[in-house]
Amino acid sequence: MAKLIDASTLDLTEKVVALNRVSKTVKGGRIFKFTALVVVGNGNGIVGFGLGKAAEVPDAIRKGMEDAKKNLKQIALKGTTIPHEVIGEFGAGKVLLKPAAPGTGIITGGVVRAIMEAVGIQDVRAKSLRSNTPQNVVSATMAGLMQLRNAEQVAAVRGKSVDEVVKG
Repeated sequence: MAKLIDASTLDLTEKVVALNRVSKTVKGGRIFKFTALVVVGNGNGIVGFGLGKAAEVPDAIRKGMEDAKKNLKQIALKGTTIPHEVIGEFGAGKVLLKPAAPGTGIITGGVVRAIMEAVGIQDVRAKSLRSNTPQNVVSATMAGLMQLRNAEQVAAVRGKSVDEVVKG
């Protein structure tokens, strides 16, 4: 169902959502490394996220971007908002996404906001319901966005015309 999206043909914007310093204690002391959670998108329905780990921050960000470009997904949009309300869940993360009228803006927290801007959604309301860990919230938001279906997709599944689905 999901086809591979070639990142080299797209004009992608990157946003670092979370940077974290992690340490490992060894005999000689502590070894510090960095993790970077990065979201990339073209602002027109395509978005992906990735996690990069390295000894230096720039390397971690670069690795995160490479990982995100390998995991691009196409999201169903309805103008500047989403087609319907949805709840995305991943691990302990749970995110409620609601469509909003044009001009509302992105009413949500920082991690979800980064994804919405990357995918090109301009009017949406969202609430993180459980975990506030950036990795879980990003994964839950992506799970919710992947559940979205527009009228054409629903009509194709049901074997009806778009008018029958919208009015019926």
